Formats: sequence, C-alpha cells, structure tokens
Amino acid sequence: MLFQPAVIALLLASLVSLAMLLAASPFALEVIRHWDIHSGSERQLALERRTYLFSTLLGFVFATQLVSLLLFVFNADKMAVMFVGAMCAVGTLNVNPFGFPALIAQIVVFFLAAAWLVVNHADNRAEDYPLVRVKYMLLLAMLPFLLAAFVLQLEFFLNLKANVITSCCGSLFSEDKQSLAGDAAAMSPRQAMALFYGALALAVSSASAYAWKRRGGYLVALSSAIAFVAALVGILSFVSLYIYETPHHHCPFCILKPEYDYQGYWLYLPLFAATAAGLGIGALQPFARVASLAQIVPGTGRRLAWIAAGGFALFALVASFMMWRSNLILLEG
Repeated sequence: MLFQPAVIALLLASLVSLAMLLAASPFALEVIRHWDIHSGSERQLALERRTYLFSTLLGFVFATQLVSLLLFVFNADKMAVMFVGAMCAVGTLNVNPFGFPALIAQIVVFFLAAAWLVVNHADNRAEDYPLVRVKYMLLLAMLPFLLAAFVLQLEFFLNLKANVITSCCGSLFSEDKQSLAGDAAAMSPRQAMALFYGALALAVSSASAYAWKRRGGYLVALSSAIAFVAALVGILSFVSLYIYETPHHHCPFCILKPEYDYQGYWLYLPLFAATAAGLGIGALQPFARVASLAQIVPGTGRRLAWIAAGGFALFALVASFMMWRSNLILLEG
C-alpha cells in the first residue's frame, strides 16, 4: 500500500514538513532567546536575514498541510475499492485502528497551520515584526501535533492489509450505533435543523458584525468552532439523507463520490475555509493592542471576517439547495 502515488505524496509531504520544523527548531530557540529588533548587533542582523528565509519556508510547509487534508480524504475514498466491505473512505479508515485518529490529527494540523499563517501574515506587514518570538513559540508548540499526524499516517498506511474485511459506513453511522456519530445520526431532523441553521446564523452574524465594527473577535472564533461542529452534525443527521434521497444513509463521506457528483466538496470546502478564517480572527486578537499592529489586525481581521461570513453563508445556501432539489421528504406539514 505504501507504493500508491497518493500515499507516497502524503507521507513525503508530512515527512518534509516535520523535517523542516525540526531543522527550524534550534533557530526558533535562538530567536526566542536573542531577538531584539532595536539592536544593531551582528547577531541581530543575522537573525533578521535568516528569519526571512525561515518564514518563507515555514509558510510553504503550513500551506502544504492545508492541501494534505484534502488529499488524505480523497485518497482514502479512492482506496476503498481495494478492501472487502468498504464502500467509501470510511471502509478504508476502518481497516485498522489508526485511520480515524490520522484523519482527526490532520484536521487539527489544518486549523493550526491556518492560524499560524494568519499570525505570520500580520507580523510580516508590521515594520518592527512584533510577533517574531510568538511565531516561533507557536512553531515549537505545533511540532508535537505534526509529529503525531505523521506517525499516525505512517502507522495507518503501513497496516493497510488487503485481506482484511472492513466495516462499511452503514454500520458506523447507523442510528443504532452507540457512539457520537450514532447519536448525531439519530437526532431528530427538526432538532438537527434548528442547531444547524442557528449555529450558522450566529457565525455569519458575528463575523459580519466584526467586519463592520472591528469588535468581538473571540466571539467570531467561538461561533465558528460551534458552527463547524453543528455543520458536521447537520451533514450526518439530515443533509446527507437529502443528497442520497434515502432516510437511512447518514455517511458524510459517500457524498464525495462521483456517483453523487462530488457534492460533498461543495459543502466541505467553504465550511473548512470559513472555520479557518474565523479561528484566525481569534488567533489575532491577543495582539490587537500591539502598537505596530493597531491598524493591521483590524484590517486583516476584517478580510478574514468576510471570508468567514461568506463561507458559512455559502455552505448554508449549498446545503439548502441540495435539500430543496431532493425528492426526499423528511418533514411533514
């Protein structure tokens, strides 16, 4: 299984990212200890020159991690045909115990990478680079997460056995399943729709309010996280049913397949982009009072707020359109 092109690409991307972060760690410690923008010493000048290089390389590393999540899910879906009992990415991820932990770790790295890129963008726009120490502290804090994501991916791919009979999505996302996924699938449509549209409305309104008034950044981040969870619950409990036009198929992965016209990508791409933007606003808020960032943070936050509001609104419109065009009737009267 390791010799599949997509698997090699994923492992190489994770390994290169991890190697670059490990290589940058000694420099990060040096920056944290010795950075002084007001100093004209030879050490400071050397640090500044090397900072430009490392920031560019790290920006590339974290941008790669954003794409890796999409490739990981796409590859898991494509590999489903290799395993008995698998119908979609769920079957592939269920072949061994490392599949879903690897996916969750990749999602966590996705949002951490997005937040770091936002902080890095704001810092690079300031004349005195006030967040250099913060960026490299965050870099060291993120290193364990990238290591965990790489190890879990490696274990997952190493332990893929074609002779294993795996379980399909129908068993994992069944209403009778005693799990979080099963509880979400068993939620009543009216309750799930209220949570779904209520959380999305809160996220859109808080992001729009921040874009206009430049206040409430932490609320945007919190509402974005809540909307993300509510959106996933909504996809599990009722949106997927409308796409499949059957009241018992709750899988959030089959909607990515070609037989359903890849409709899932129209849902997940704006959802993840909006959530990342909303969390990015929260990541910037601790630095809003820094003098050199006084104008940069609100401006960057405003652009992120419009991305968040637009992304969540687009997600809600796409989901609603999919439900409207479906022949399934879940709610009577």
